[in-house]
Amino acid sequence: MKRYCLALGLKDDPGLIAEYEAYHREVWPEVLESIRESGILSMEIYRRGSLLFMIMDTEDGFSFEAKAAMDAANPKIREWEELMWRFQQPLPGAAPGEKWVLMEKIFEL
Repeated sequence: MKRYCLALGLKDDPGLIAEYEAYHREVWPEVLESIRESGILSMEIYRRGSLLFMIMDTEDGFSFEAKAAMDAANPKIREWEELMWRFQQPLPGAAPGEKWVLMEKIFEL
């Protein structure tokens, strides 16, 4: 099993943040199915203000590239991602079009 931690920004608007959280209380079934099919075993998202932090545990063979290709081929996932982008914004230093940014582990106990 592998663990990945990622971060992303939200637009700093309380109404948009509330709407974003509402969508995540009722994630579309197609999105949940796609997450599971890609080899993601568990996923948690936390929020502090307009900062999001995601923890993903995956199968050893999980690949971000394979997940991206799978998502690109799925119209429902593309629709979800487009909808979510209404609420999200890239973090400073993110590449153009980059959403969730992989974080580097710097400490472990």
